[in-house]
Formats: sequence, structure tokens, C-alpha cells
Amino acid sequence: MSSKQTILGRVTQLAKANINALIDQAEDPQKMLDQLIRDYANNIAEAEEAVAATIGNLRLMEQDHQEDVDAAKEWGGKALAASRKADELRAGGQTAEADRFDNLAKVALGRQLQSEKEARTAEPTIAAQTEVVQKLRTGLDQMKARLGELRAKRDELVARATSARAQNRMTDAVKNIDVLDPTSELSRFEDKVRREEAKALGRQELAASSLDAQFEQLDALGDSAEIEARLAALKG
Repeated sequence: MSSKQTILGRVTQLAKANINALIDQAEDPQKMLDQLIRDYANNIAEAEEAVAATIGNLRLMEQDHQEDVDAAKEWGGKALAASRKADELRAGGQTAEADRFDNLAKVALGRQLQSEKEARTAEPTIAAQTEVVQKLRTGLDQMKARLGELRAKRDELVARATSARAQNRMTDAVKNIDVLDPTSELSRFEDKVRREEAKALGRQELAASSLDAQFEQLDALGDSAEIEARLAALKG
């Protein structure tokens, strides 16, 4: 009975396992779940073997009980037949032979009584074993449901992890684009071009101012020559 209680305890403990708590405590939930699924499946297989053996023992006990019940019924029939035969013989004056059949009836009744006792003795054990088997089956069903939950949780976790990795890769790619933003290089080049353009404009303005000065100087020389010519005309 203790071994059966141990089996029941293992099945119950495994069926009540808090999967979410196990996941929260794991450093690598996916690996933990894969290993947990393997262990859980192995435990279920072991539990199924143990439960099957327990059910087999119960069926043997039930068969033995039924045999005792059938035997009691059969011995009762033999006792009745022997008693009737004894009554017939006694009515016919065959007392010695009647006594022999009465003794056979007593033997049959003794066998009937023994079979009934054995059947009654087995009934409480059969009832207890039937209850244990029901609990074991319930525990197995719960274990299988937990295994399905584990597998669904593992699949969900793998999908979420894959999505998270993809999002992280995208985020890193965006960061790299920000760091190596080509528009910043274009801006610096544009600033350089603008400075060159401004420098060219400055040179142009400088060149233009110098040329104007030369023309102004030329105009001044022309005015001076005109003045000299008019002065000479006056003197002449």
C-alpha cells in the first residue's frame, strides 16, 4: 500500500507543479522548459507504467473476488443437490447412504462459507484500490494537461523571444543608421562649399573694388590732361 501511496504522491505533486513559478526562476526559460518537458514526459511515462501495474493488480483482485463469489454460488448449489439426494434416500429407507449425502452437503456448505469469507475479506481492499486507481487516473490526466500547458508555454516563449530578437536587431540597425547618418557628412560638405563660395564672392568683390580704383585713377589722369590742354589754349 505504501508503494501505491508513493505513486499517488508523485503523480499529485507533478500535477500541481507551478509552471509559471518555475519559468520565473529560470535563467534561460526556453532551455529550462525544453528540459522540463522532457522530464515531465518521462515522469508521465513512468507514472503510466505504475498506474497500469496498479490497475492490473486491481483487476486480478476483482477476478479472484468474482471467482470466490462464483465458487460460493457453485458450492451452495452442490450442497442443495446433496441435501435433496439425502432426503430422497432417507425417504426410501437408505439411511446410511442418506447420511453420506448429508455429509457431502455439509462439506459443500463449508466450502461455500469459506468462499464467501474470502470474497467479503477482499471487498474493502478492492474498494480502496478502486479509489486509488481513480485518483491516479485523475493525476495522470492533470499531468498530461500540464504537459500540454508546458508545450504551449514553450512555443509562446520561443515566438516571443524570436520577435524580441528581431526587434532588437531592428533597433540596433536604426541606431547604426543614426550614428552613421550620411546627411551629417553632406551637411559638413555643404558648409565647406558655402565657405568656398563666400570666399569666391569676397575675392570677386575685392577684385571689383581694385578695378574701380584703377578706372577712377584713369579718369583722374584724363581730367588733368584736359585741364592742361585748356590752360595751353588760354595762353595761346
